[in-house]
Amino acid sequence: MGNSTNNIPFNKLYTTNQELEYISQAIANGQIAGDEAFTKKCQQWLKQALGSQKVLLTHSCTAALEMAVILAGIQPGDEVIMPSYTFVSTANAVVLRGGIPVFVDIRPDTLNIDETLVEAAITSKTKAIMPVHYAGMSCEMDTIKALAAKHGLALIEDAAQGFGSTYKGQPVGSLGQMAAFSFHATKNIVSGEGGALAINDPALIERAEIVWEKGTNRSQFFRGTVDKYTWVDVGSSYLPSDLLAAFLWAQLGYADEIKQRRLRIWHRYNKAFAELELQRRAQRPTVPSECQHNAHIYYLLVNDIETRTRVLSVLKQHGVQATFHYVPLHSAPAGRKYARAHGELSVTEDICDRIVRLPLSAALTTEEVDRVIGLVLQTLAA
Repeated sequence: MGNSTNNIPFNKLYTTNQELEYISQAIANGQIAGDEAFTKKCQQWLKQALGSQKVLLTHSCTAALEMAVILAGIQPGDEVIMPSYTFVSTANAVVLRGGIPVFVDIRPDTLNIDETLVEAAITSKTKAIMPVHYAGMSCEMDTIKALAAKHGLALIEDAAQGFGSTYKGQPVGSLGQMAAFSFHATKNIVSGEGGALAINDPALIERAEIVWEKGTNRSQFFRGTVDKYTWVDVGSSYLPSDLLAAFLWAQLGYADEIKQRRLRIWHRYNKAFAELELQRRAQRPTVPSECQHNAHIYYLLVNDIETRTRVLSVLKQHGVQATFHYVPLHSAPAGRKYARAHGELSVTEDICDRIVRLPLSAALTTEEVDRVIGLVLQTLAA
């Protein structure tokens, strides 16, 4: 076993040295609830960065997805098209409103929803499409946008992993009517738990504020457009504490530096494994020419589940924490109960057994990255 000082965690926290300073400021100002000074700063920053009409911080990306589904007007029996290869929150947000997730297969190159399969899954009950930008790589959004427009469907980007990525020069999260982001501890920019809902359709802003504020018109009251605030719609408590926003504010100040550090590591891995790909021992991630990603995940697709088990086990013996990813939702107990699959999901079923995700964080050193590379090469060459 690797000794603990030598261990390489899958996800090592990267901080900027300003987190505590801002949190102390929030406490000194007596502002620790939601929608205080740091929340407003983060929202403004994100709105500028994305070119969105409005951004609301949430306590998680799950909360942002739930808000988006409410705003899209999803009713019991309505269908929402999404990949099965995603985190449970994508589907749960729909199921909580009585909607039905309809799973379609993913592309073998980017592991994103296969845009060529979406139209065939549309029925009279379909109300929205939820593309998930896997590993921070944008989906083929022009095709998906055109389909949403043609069929009058809401388009909600699950950009949990996509902050800082672009598609044809446009920020991921600016391409749908709404987009949900995550600042969970496992993401590139973090606040521990946390997320944001970006709203790109101005018609949704007023209701978004109401849903965010527990179904009240509190925001209008504070702007002086109504003389008292009251319960006007469904909603929940989707705001994060300003302490989390203070932490996030420190991270946003270094967003570009964090992305550059991660990209350097991603490219180091990618270069090191070129030979493995030529020998057909593993497949590296594919980057479509129109996409610039944020180096959220570095993965390899090995040839079979036995090889994956061996790679993970060797890395673990040497104190390196690597992992696989989702159990496809269509094969999960709740997926079978609440959702349905459209067509064969053969790519999803194949890659979920072969994916290996390697440690990646702005806090990793070159020595650590090279140690991981050495172990992977050694194991896959055997």
